[in-house]
Amino acid sequence: MGRRSLRTVMAGAALGMLVGCGAGTAGTPGETTDSATASAASWTVSAPIRVDDVRTAAGGRSLVIGVDVPDGAGTCVRGLRGTLESVANGTMYVQVTYESPAMDRESGCTRVRRVETTVELGEPLNSRRVMVNSGSVYTPAGAAPPALRKCGENGCDPTPPRCTSSSYRQAVNDTDVPRHTTWEERGCDGAWLVLDLSARMGPVCGDADAGCSSHVSQRWFYRAEPSGWRPVTTNGDAGCAGIHQVFPALPTRLCAELPRLDRN
Repeated sequence: MGRRSLRTVMAGAALGMLVGCGAGTAGTPGETTDSATASAASWTVSAPIRVDDVRTAAGGRSLVIGVDVPDGAGTCVRGLRGTLESVANGTMYVQVTYESPAMDRESGCTRVRRVETTVELGEPLNSRRVMVNSGSVYTPAGAAPPALRKCGENGCDPTPPRCTSSSYRQAVNDTDVPRHTTWEERGCDGAWLVLDLSARMGPVCGDADAGCSSHVSQRWFYRAEPSGWRPVTTNGDAGCAGIHQVFPALPTRLCAELPRLDRN
């Protein structure tokens, strides 16, 4: 082989090595770019950020579970599914998962949206409880069908309505508000309860320094029922005029001194 031919073979081999390592010209057949590799490797199986609510459907033979998942530019969630893992000791154990890009901030998935998934049970739920992702537990006891009631720190047995901190916590758990919501009691007489609820708002508001300086506030009115405090309405007006238009039976002593609610 001549010297020119040897140089040609060596140059071709070197080019082949570069192409195989992803350093060839864009569009070269067989090339794997860094961005394509990252895209293929960045999707991971995740659990929902939060379980919002659980309700029955199809005569109790299925569950509809509302969850919070990442959202943002592009596709942030795929393959959302809920499955029944097992049934034991009066509880149905359910798993909800989806795939989402790792490193959410780099992928642009910095917001949150609510979605629903259906879990087929194969038999009626009846009086059994539901545990979602080995965390939150829901029960039909004391709930208004088709909704299930989220069990609180005192377990799944309904807490009788009391003017106590633990009773207020269960009232908040039974209200459609975000996690980490705080409350301030505005009035309670054993039959009616008034709470001002405040929730931090931001990309991921689990920590005080996570960009959650904004707040959204609501004033909730609750009525005592055998299963506990039942949220009935919201009203942020000062005094009794606004709430008495909806619930004139609310005692004046519980609303007369209410200040106008600052929502921010």
